[in-house]
Amino acid sequence: MTQSFTIRRPDDWHLHLRDGAMMDTVLPETARHFGRAIVMPNLVPPVVTGADAAAYRARIMAALPEGMSFEPLMTLYLTETTDPEDVREAAASGLVTAVKLYPAGATTNSHSGVRDFDNVRGVLEVMAEIGLPMCVHGEVTTHDVDIFDREAVFIETVLDPLRRATPGLRVVMEHITTRDGVDYVKSQEDMGGTITTHHLIINRNHILVGGIKPHYYCLPVAKREEHRLALVQAATSGDRHFFLGTDSAPHPDHLKEHACGCAGVFSATNTMSCLAEVFEAAGALDRLEGFASLNGPAFYGLAPNPETITLTKGDPVTYPAKFPVGEDHVTLFDPGFPLHWHVEA
Repeated sequence: MTQSFTIRRPDDWHLHLRDGAMMDTVLPETARHFGRAIVMPNLVPPVVTGADAAAYRARIMAALPEGMSFEPLMTLYLTETTDPEDVREAAASGLVTAVKLYPAGATTNSHSGVRDFDNVRGVLEVMAEIGLPMCVHGEVTTHDVDIFDREAVFIETVLDPLRRATPGLRVVMEHITTRDGVDYVKSQEDMGGTITTHHLIINRNHILVGGIKPHYYCLPVAKREEHRLALVQAATSGDRHFFLGTDSAPHPDHLKEHACGCAGVFSATNTMSCLAEVFEAAGALDRLEGFASLNGPAFYGLAPNPETITLTKGDPVTYPAKFPVGEDHVTLFDPGFPLHWHVEA
């Protein structure tokens, strides 16, 4: 039985660092294991322009603890007033790696997102022309669609028509949660799909059975067990379409444990230990490197990280349950089972 193995240093292709005190707390937790991360732009106000992205990147680098190596890959928040030429210039300078599409109202701080896709055609055409990927939160937000069906309906009514109308547009469907999402991404040539740590481990029962568990509540919400199993199969299959995007999304505990709690799971600290357990259970430890370290860079046209990390199996790892943020805390994702894989970065 494998007790130790070494892989290229992984990357996180979907990460929320927030800002201010929260960023000070969570940034080191990502930088400890991950070489790079696609940083989400849904701040308040959002990161819309190249100038916004440059300023945010500067704040991230200023918050990075001395001696830690980490590269934030910046994104722009797509709005109906985004300037296509600003996007072109930000991409040409190397400042931004992708543009993020939030359907308006789909998730945390998404109210500046897109309502009328005709208003962003010019930006999408420029992105297709220059090869700049679009990262998509794939859910419709109409009230007549059940929350558990929003991903499947988005693929049929928004994503597929949008891609057909914009030939050459490269798309990452983020945090896939359904078999529908897996099947669609696999069938497309110029697409990638990120899968989160928590969606590989929890289904909707974990949120609701025995009382509401606010620290498992996320958007897209976890689905039925059959969908979780489809995600595990995709992640552990070695298929180049799929790569790690934790969607680690911290909120202070007082906003999670609330009458109208925020959506988001904070998993940066223990993701690699969790993934090793998932891949070992699937008999696929030899494919973890592809999912966490190789497929993402290949999609984005980047070289894998030259550094490595080693995972060693032993007695259960003890991670802090909570991390201080000012006078509050942020709670770490609890997979619900012991983690035996230690990460030596």
